[in-house]
Amino acid sequence: MPSFEFSGKVIETDDEGYLQNLDNWNKEIAVYLANEENIELTERHWELINWVRDYFMKFQVAPAIKSLVKEVGKLENIEDKKEANKFVYELFPEGPAKQLAKIAGLPKPTGCV
Repeated sequence: MPSFEFSGKVIETDDEGYLQNLDNWNKEIAVYLANEENIELTERHWELINWVRDYFMKFQVAPAIKSLVKEVGKLENIEDKKEANKFVYELFPEGPAKQLAKIAGLPKPTGCV
């Protein structure tokens, strides 16, 4: 099983880099995982990271991209779904649902290849 060392602790991941133990997540690990994805976290990233973690805690599943785009529309006051979708992809260019879940310390979303 893949892993990485962080602050003297071994953090287990799956083959794609998703945390095996969600309790290992913290903001410093999020920054580390974002760097691995070539993403520099901004306040907008953190808004979505916090939202997706709250969503997961409530529903025990990562949100579908549709829900994510809808939330971005609300957060950013973007009414056009295509514009909101574009905005999400600018933040997480390699696939918002997957990259956001990984950085937020959540399991890989179901339905993601």
